[in-house]
Amino acid sequence: MPFVRLRVLMLFLMIAAVDVRAQQVVNAYPNLSFTQPVFLTNSNDGTDRMFVVQQTGIIKVFPNDSLTASADTFLDVSSMLSSSSGEQGLLGLVFHPNYAVNGYFYVNYTAPSPLRTVVSRFKVLAGDPNRADPLSEFKIIEIPQPFPNHKGGMLLFGSDGYLYIGMGDGGSAGDPQNNAQDRTKLLGKILRIDVNDTTAATHYIIPPDNPYVNDVSGFRKEIWAYGFRNPWRFSFDSVGGDLWVGDVGQDVAEEIDIVREGKNYGWRIMEGTFCYNPPTGCDTVGLTPPIKEYLHPTGDAIIGGHVYRGYRRPDLVGAYIYGDYITGKIWVLRYQSGTVTVDSFLLQMPSIITSFGVDQNRELYIVGYSASGGASIYRFSGSRLPETPRTSSLRQNYPNPFAAVTRIDYELKKAETVSLRIYDVAGRPVRVLLHAKRPAGKFWETWDGIDAAGNRVTSGVYLYRLEAGTFAETRKMILLK
Repeated sequence: MPFVRLRVLMLFLMIAAVDVRAQQVVNAYPNLSFTQPVFLTNSNDGTDRMFVVQQTGIIKVFPNDSLTASADTFLDVSSMLSSSSGEQGLLGLVFHPNYAVNGYFYVNYTAPSPLRTVVSRFKVLAGDPNRADPLSEFKIIEIPQPFPNHKGGMLLFGSDGYLYIGMGDGGSAGDPQNNAQDRTKLLGKILRIDVNDTTAATHYIIPPDNPYVNDVSGFRKEIWAYGFRNPWRFSFDSVGGDLWVGDVGQDVAEEIDIVREGKNYGWRIMEGTFCYNPPTGCDTVGLTPPIKEYLHPTGDAIIGGHVYRGYRRPDLVGAYIYGDYITGKIWVLRYQSGTVTVDSFLLQMPSIITSFGVDQNRELYIVGYSASGGASIYRFSGSRLPETPRTSSLRQNYPNPFAAVTRIDYELKKAETVSLRIYDVAGRPVRVLLHAKRPAGKFWETWDGIDAAGNRVTSGVYLYRLEAGTFAETRKMILLK
């Protein structure tokens, strides 16, 4: 997790007395307790369950209900870990986009002898959705680690179906091996790989549009972007599609980046917008600056968050919510047309913050440790939730016509297995946006003009069709470039 500094204990004591009820958040699951939670997510299979990753090597699963009184152990990999303290342990979890069908999920952990990052695939047990098969591990990639800290740990699938992996610079202080700038190494990078084809010797393949796929100078083809110190947590905006990364700083600044393929985000040449190596007069040509930074001691270790798309706080929809590990502060940021239009303090948590997560309705949750040693999951205290519609329906996409990304809203009268597919005007399949079970309620998906093979389609008229039980409807949309 983010670099821990000596004054953390003092800050624990300062924020211990904060009344969470006055700070817009509540304990989402007051009858549950966790040990070293570092991440929370959902399986996106319509079952409305939550999964909490504990750094100790255990993943807990439970119904997304505030009255829940017990949690099952979904997976235990504690015996495989190099350590479960500091910045090592079980650090990441993501479910395959087609998890409802194939039962695959992926974890990121640190293993010993030699110290390394391991990204592995596991599978849920047949007949028991709350237990994974501990013997089903299939190692996707292993990356050597030179020092105990800065492991990254985030795993995320993009709308393109590829797996994104966050890798820290390997640790120590100041990136002494210059890993983040060395494109022949995987440390200090955001990686992007295709895990849907595991027949290759590497257990994955390189997406054909990765920036260095045709490089002949030794650059690693897995690299999507580079120049990161410790991109502990990142997320995709479910509407705009942007990849938001919180990169933990060294001595001066914490930064937020919107990441594009092939770009260099500066570390260790720069820390935020400040020269680091050399400390003055550094060459900034070709570097992409952060869209936002904050300086120490306002905070000491950024926790990347989410663009809020939930229901409880309609005033925050479309804003990026992020926090700081050490101080427990949470801020709200709005970014439009290349400019930060809002950047303000939102609330003070009663704990340090290790991560943010979302449920199947994209409601935001905050993972935290308290000063007394307990650990809880928090959510906004608003009570507004999606209403159950009287009938199922498919709405017109917006915007339409569109050039980059469009949103498709739909409503389900009851729980159904849902299929949302894109076709060209001749009725030929283009892409499956969704095939999963969903509960009754209102939902949306986005399409960015990419087909099933990962290629950008041409301008023209396209069809999108929703099928849910006996309900089926087709609408037209127009892509303009």
